Amino acid sequence: MNLVIHGSCDPAFAPVRAAFASNFERFPELGAAVSVAVRGRVVVDLWAGFRDAARTAPWGGDTIVNVFSATKGAVALCAHALAERGALDLDAPVAASWSEFGAADKGAIRVRQLLDHSAGLPAIRAELPPGALYDFGAVTSALAAEAPFWAPGARHGYHAVTFGFLVGEVIRRASGRRVGAFLREAIAGPLGLDVHVGVGAEHDGRIAEVPPTIAGPGGVGGAFGAALRDPMSLTSLAFTRPRELVTPGLVNTERCRRAEIPAVNGHANARALARLYGALANGGALAGPAGARVLSPEAVEAALAERSRGLDAVLLAESRFSLGFMLPSALRPFGRGARTFGHPGAGGALGFADPDAALGFGYTPNQTIASGEGGDPRWPALLDAVYACL
Repeated sequence: MNLVIHGSCDPAFAPVRAAFASNFERFPELGAAVSVAVRGRVVVDLWAGFRDAARTAPWGGDTIVNVFSATKGAVALCAHALAERGALDLDAPVAASWSEFGAADKGAIRVRQLLDHSAGLPAIRAELPPGALYDFGAVTSALAAEAPFWAPGARHGYHAVTFGFLVGEVIRRASGRRVGAFLREAIAGPLGLDVHVGVGAEHDGRIAEVPPTIAGPGGVGGAFGAALRDPMSLTSLAFTRPRELVTPGLVNTERCRRAEIPAVNGHANARALARLYGALANGGALAGPAGARVLSPEAVEAALAERSRGLDAVLLAESRFSLGFMLPSALRPFGRGARTFGHPGAGGALGFADPDAALGFGYTPNQTIASGEGGDPRWPALLDAVYACL
């Protein structure tokens, strides 16, 4: 393809532009954006390709796309913002504000255990009625009645979909607003971040289409792949219930875009992720003496501290989590600093902060690539170039 790269790039970060262009030649890239913030200032903001599979609509500077699990980072930030305001106690039992949650011996589960994936609620055993995925209350009610799959705190396992409903309901109880509204009013709006959980019809004309996923080098095999093929395994339940999750082209549908599915259907662009994490890497504030503050430096340190580590009961590989953020591991390597934290999304989206380098990074493709251990094959060249330029 005759690739045209748009946007801006500080000359000192020219290798990032070259790596971004190279990825379009080496991989089945369709459209994508990459952005880098250093000390709270955006130094790379690039986009290229197309936002539709037919290659008729060019990717634009305001294009947003479903970022799948990279949504979790924005949701976690909402929880930390409420905690810093004193509206949410991360050490309190969930049932203290969500009384129904105390059923099935869950009364002792703490809010922080929802955030670090150790609560034992990565899935729902029962088959929910059709349309449940789009009914926030139906899913949270099912989770309130569910019994843990393991003794809470005894181990951890990726709450791939339930994370958003669990943490989202805690946010709703603490703030009086659904997570999408709280994100918009308390964080995205004041900071000027183009990130949404539940996206309005006014944005439809700039949302990138997500084509069917392509298998990456090596595909998704091993224990995780085998478990995913077993419909009754915990891994399969975590990723396929409610059943609408396996609908082909789900994220391109109007119903999915409008709904709040706070672990998997956030929409954003690379610039928004880089600015969000750039602020967190910059002591919790955007650049400049009057830069808007996301969190205090102390709250950032609390958010990035490792809380869960070891064999993941759902991913069936070693994983690491802080309070709501994924930490780099062999399964999903990103960043280079010892205190790096953020969240990848299924198929390639990535946002993270590296406080030691004062670095925020965002990458948002629309062609998803299924990958196993080692993460998305498009990340290494971009990350190597970024760190070489610091």
